[in-house]
Amino acid sequence: MASKNHKKEKKRKFSSDKIEAFLDSNYKKLMLIPIAFFVFAIIILSVNYANTGEIISRGITLKGGVSITLNKPLEMSRTELEDSLSLDYPNYDIVVRALRSPTGAESFIIESSIDESQVDAFIATVEEILGELKENEYSVETISSSLSERFFAQVVKALIWAFVLMAIVVFIYFKKVVPSLAVILSAVADIVGTLAITNLLGFKISTAGVAAFLMLIGYSVDSDILLTTRMIKRKIGTLFERVKVAFSTGIIMAITTLTAVGLAFLFSTSDVIRQIMAIIFIGILIDLINTWFLNVGLLRMYLERKK
Repeated sequence: MASKNHKKEKKRKFSSDKIEAFLDSNYKKLMLIPIAFFVFAIIILSVNYANTGEIISRGITLKGGVSITLNKPLEMSRTELEDSLSLDYPNYDIVVRALRSPTGAESFIIESSIDESQVDAFIATVEEILGELKENEYSVETISSSLSERFFAQVVKALIWAFVLMAIVVFIYFKKVVPSLAVILSAVADIVGTLAITNLLGFKISTAGVAAFLMLIGYSVDSDILLTTRMIKRKIGTLFERVKVAFSTGIIMAITTLTAVGLAFLFSTSDVIRQIMAIIFIGILIDLINTWFLNVGLLRMYLERKK
């Protein structure tokens, strides 16, 4: 029995050694994976811009429109209501979301990117489909398109400033150009890749989605700084051994975060929270590729040339 266990362990160790040897000797080739994905993401965003005039698909909080909250049960599914409204307003985005209060009461939100001048006609269409609505059964909130455009411009500035300040902190900490640029490049690749995937999945990015991207910048920089610190500041072991130590810490961070985010997505009844969790979940998966293939490769090339 002991002999069998010893053979299994020896076989497992041999297989592990082969994988490590492959990763150690082919790190430059592995860099092609995140580079190819980054190019693919740029193409997706470019196609979206060519078709819609926007890099990302915005929700009404960033685009403007009307939001109708219904405090009554629906006699049809949300999909059927969306399809019915889309027949009368084919050129506008229409989304029906469900909200559940702590007491268990359910309400629905109908969002559309229609103009402010069409609000009354849109409410009349909703009543044609659902029946007459009493005053206490619904509330209407309009969001000006000009106000949304100004807000979106401020959001873009906030993201740019987040990157600028992050870059300054990274440069101050490492005091080296190439490692700092590698951290920044990985963060940019994370954001671009996540934007592309959310576009493919049909996400309408809201203000909550913007908050998720800001959090994603912080997470991306955190994992990249962990790797860069272990490879540059630590002098013990070979470069690959330092990567292994950083990876053991980084993968535990990623798994725990993915677990927490995944559970929040599955059990949350709020579409806003679910969008935040979905964006973070996608971003962390992309960050694993960029950090442990792209950033590792750039740092190893830099350090080997320096030697």
